[in-house]
Amino acid sequence: MRGHSEKPVVVPETDGDHDSHVPTQRVDELDTEKLDVDSNVVSRPQHHALSSRPTPIAAPTCHLRRRLQPQRGEERSERGQKNEPFSYEEDDDQDLPRQVQVRTDLNVTEDDLLEAKELASRYTLDQVRDIMVRIYRIHSRDPNFPTAVVQKISAFLENEDVFKHPELHQHLISEMKLEAALVTSNSPYAEVRAVVSNKDDPSTPSSTIRSWTIGLLFSALLAFVNQLFDIRQPAIRVMANVAQLLAYPIGKAAERWLPDAGFTLFGIQHSLNPGPFTRKEHMLITIMANVAYNTPYTNYIIWVQYLPQYFNQPYAAHFAYQILIALATNFIGYGMAGICRRFLVYPSYCVWPASLVTIALNTAFHTPGNPPVMGPFGKIWRISRANFFYIMFGAMFIWFWFPNYIFTSLSKFNWISWILPHHRDLNVITGINNGLGLNPFPTWDWNVLLWDSADPLMVPFFSTLNRFIGAFISMWVVLAFWYKNVYNTGYLPINTNRVYDNTAKLYNISRAINERGHLDPDKYAAYSPPFLGAGNVVIYMFFFGIYTSTLTYAILYHRNEISMGFKALFNSFRKKTPLEDNHILDVHNRLMKSYKEVPEWWYMLCLACAVALGVGGIAGWDTHTSPGVVFYGLALCVVFVIPVGIIKAMTGIEVTLNVLAEFIGGSWVDGNALAMNYFKSFGYVTCAHAVWFSNDLKLAHYVKIPPRQTFSAQMIATLVSTVVCIGVLNFQMINIREVCTENARYKLTCPGVNTFFTASVLWGTVGPKKIFGHQGQYSEMLVGFPLGVVIVVVFWLLNKKYPHWAWTRQIHPVAIMYGGIVWAPYNMSYIWPSVPIAYFSWIYLKSRYVGLWSKYNFVLSAAWSCGIAISGIIIFFSLQYTEVDFNWWGNHVSEQGCEDDSCNYKNLAPGDYFGPRIGDFN
Repeated sequence: MRGHSEKPVVVPETDGDHDSHVPTQRVDELDTEKLDVDSNVVSRPQHHALSSRPTPIAAPTCHLRRRLQPQRGEERSERGQKNEPFSYEEDDDQDLPRQVQVRTDLNVTEDDLLEAKELASRYTLDQVRDIMVRIYRIHSRDPNFPTAVVQKISAFLENEDVFKHPELHQHLISEMKLEAALVTSNSPYAEVRAVVSNKDDPSTPSSTIRSWTIGLLFSALLAFVNQLFDIRQPAIRVMANVAQLLAYPIGKAAERWLPDAGFTLFGIQHSLNPGPFTRKEHMLITIMANVAYNTPYTNYIIWVQYLPQYFNQPYAAHFAYQILIALATNFIGYGMAGICRRFLVYPSYCVWPASLVTIALNTAFHTPGNPPVMGPFGKIWRISRANFFYIMFGAMFIWFWFPNYIFTSLSKFNWISWILPHHRDLNVITGINNGLGLNPFPTWDWNVLLWDSADPLMVPFFSTLNRFIGAFISMWVVLAFWYKNVYNTGYLPINTNRVYDNTAKLYNISRAINERGHLDPDKYAAYSPPFLGAGNVVIYMFFFGIYTSTLTYAILYHRNEISMGFKALFNSFRKKTPLEDNHILDVHNRLMKSYKEVPEWWYMLCLACAVALGVGGIAGWDTHTSPGVVFYGLALCVVFVIPVGIIKAMTGIEVTLNVLAEFIGGSWVDGNALAMNYFKSFGYVTCAHAVWFSNDLKLAHYVKIPPRQTFSAQMIATLVSTVVCIGVLNFQMINIREVCTENARYKLTCPGVNTFFTASVLWGTVGPKKIFGHQGQYSEMLVGFPLGVVIVVVFWLLNKKYPHWAWTRQIHPVAIMYGGIVWAPYNMSYIWPSVPIAYFSWIYLKSRYVGLWSKYNFVLSAAWSCGIAISGIIIFFSLQYTEVDFNWWGNHVSEQGCEDDSCNYKNLAPGDYFGPRIGDFN
C-alpha cells in the first residue's frame, strides 16, 4: 500500500458546490496500468469491472448466508472494534463485522460483496481517495444513495490523519476500499443491482429478423387498437407491458419452429433463427412497443379543427396535413432525448425507476440459475423469478375481476360513506368519488395505486413519502378554501376538475364564442366568467410553484452535474482519447463502450427535420398560426427538459409542462385557441416525449443493446405507429357517422376531445389574462411561482447548515410540491395506501432481507401490472364491451348520497348567481 499523499484531501461541509471538494491532485483518472475497464465483458477471461486478472467467485453456501445475515444490533458492531491491521487473506470470522457493516450501508447481497472483495484488495490508498472524491461529488445530494455511505465518505476525506498515517486507520481504509470496489464494479444502487447485470456479452444478438418482425407487429397492433378506442367512453389502452409479456412466447416459438435460413447483407449474416431468443431481442421488441403505443397528441388538434360542433375546418381532414404535424411532434422529442443523453441516460444517478420493472420481467424470463435467498422467520426462498412471476401474475389476473367487475366497490372502498351517505362533511373529507379521500383503508385495487405511474414497489420510498406530505399539506388548503367560500368555491363540488359558470352549472363555452370559435366579448360579458372548484384552484397554485421549484432545484442541487453534462456534450464533438473513455466510474457506461455510439448529428438532423415538418404543416394550411410557435415551444422544452428529466430519473415523478404551456401560449396568442394548442404541442409534448424516449434509451443502456440499433428501432417503430394512427384517424373521421356526439355508435363519444376543446377555448380563446391576469378572478394563485422558489431555497439552506442531518437528504421539495397537484379528481385515497407498502418494501425488506428484495420486488411489480392489463382487456371485450352488467349491492353501494351527487357547502336560490355582477367583468 502506498503511503500518504503530499496533500490530503479536505472536504468541507456540503454546500451544494461540489467543485470545492476537488483535491489538488487529479481525481478524474484511474491507474490504467493496474485497472482493466473492459473486464466485465463476459466473453473475456476477466470478471471484474476494474480488475486485471480473473476473479474466481464461488457460489456462497447456505451456511455463509446465515452467518452474514445481520442480527439485531449487529449493524453497528464494527464501530466498537479497534483499528487493527486488515488483510483479505484473513479468516472470514475476523472479516465478518466489516462485511456486515458494508452490506448494511450499501444494501448489497452476499454475491455482490464476494465479487467486490478481490478487486478491493488491489486498490491503493490514492486510488480509493480519488474514487471517493468522485463518488462524493456525484452522490452527496443524491437521495437514492445510502446516507450512511455519504457520511462515511465525507469523514474519510476530511480526516487528514488517514493519509498522513494510514497504518493507524487500516480498518477505515479497508472499509472504504470495499465500498469503492462495490460502487465501481456494479451499480451503487441496490434497486439497479437487483435486475441489471454488471456483465455483458457483445456477441449476443438483438437486431434480428424475428425481433424486428415481432416488434413492428406489436407497434402496428398497439397503435391500431389504442387509436381506434381512444375516442370511446370508456377508452381502451393496451400498454407496452402487454406486448412485452406476449413477445416472449412468440419469440420462443420462433426459436423452436423457424428454420436457420436467411441472407447476407453488407457482410453480415441474417438468419430467421439465429439461435436462442435472447433478452436483448426481447428488450428491443419492448422498446419498439414503448414508443408505439401512444397516439399522436396532435390528433386532438385535428379532431377539434375538423368536427362541425367545434371549429369546423374541413382542411383538417387532409392526410398530408395530419401526417406532417403528427410526425413533427413525435420525432422532435427524439432529437431532444438524443442531445440530452449525457444528462439523463449516461449518469448513474439517473436510475429511471420505471425501467427497472420492465427489466425485471425481462430478467425473470431470461436469467438462468436460481440461487436461494433468506427471508423472514429464517425461511429460505427457492422459487425462481419466472415461477414467482407466473404465480403472482395468475393471482392478480383472478383478483382483478373482483374490483373491476364482480365487486367494484372494492376499488373505491369508501366504507365510511356507507355509514352516513348524505352527511355532507363526512363525505367531503372521507369520500373517494367527490371528496378528499381521507380514509385509512380506501381501496383493495392495486390498479388504483398505479394511476400516476407511481407503483410503490417501483418508486423509491422517499419519493412516495414526499408526495404524500405535499398532498396532506395541500389538503388543508383545499378544505380552507371550500369552507371559507374563497373564490366562491363553496357553491361548487370541492374536488372537481370541471369548469363552471356563475350558476354552478358546467361552463357552456358556446355561449361565449362566435361561429368561428373566437371569443365574443359581448356574449362573454352577458354570460359568466369561468369558475373552478377548490381542489382545482389549489392545483393551479401548486402547478405554478412546481415549475419554479423544478428550475431552482436543478440549479441548487444539480448544477455541477448539469455542467459536467454540457462538458461531455462539448467533448463529444471532438475526438476522444482512449484514456478519457476508460476513466468512467459507472460500470454500465464502461460496458457500453464496446458498441458504436450514435453521433450527435444524427439526433440534430432528426430535430431539424421535425422542426421543418412542423413549420410546413402550420404554414401550408390556413391555421391562423405563426410557424414561430414551433420554435417558441421548442425553447420552452430546452429550458425544462434537463431539470424535468433528472427529477423523473431519480424520483419517478414527472413534472409535465401542460399548464405552463397553456399559460404562456394563451397569453402570447390571446384569443386564438388553435395557436395555443400548437404552442402546447411543441412545448409540453416535446418535453414529455424527450423524457419518455430517454427512459427507453436507459432501458437499452441497462440491457446493453447497441445504441445504433436502439436508434433505428425507435425511429422505425415511431414511423409505423404514426402512419397507422393517422390512417385509423382518417377512417374514424370520414366513415363513422355522428362521431364524437351523443348519438355515436359503439360509444365513440370522444370524452377526451371534449375536454381538450374546453381547455382550448378556456386557455386560448378566453385566455389566462382573464383568469389569472390583473383583476383576474384567480390572480392571487400566481403566488405559486415565488412559493416554489422559496420552498426549495429553505430546504437547501437547511441542508447546507446541517449537512449531517440524514433526514434532510430525504426531503425532496419538488416531490412535495408535486403532492399538491394530485387533486381534482384524484385525492388522498390514491396516495396514502402507497406509503405503508413502499415502507415495507423499500425500508423493511430492503434493509433486512436485501437478497429477497432484490430477487422478487420488481418481478412482483411487473407481475401485478401485467395481470391487471391482461385481465382488464379480457373483462372489457368479453363483458363490458357487450354491456353485460353485474347489478348487485356491491357494485352500487359506493355511489350513494354525496358520493353520487356531490354535496356543496352553499346552494343558490332559484334564479340567483354568484360572483361578479353581469356587466362588471369583461
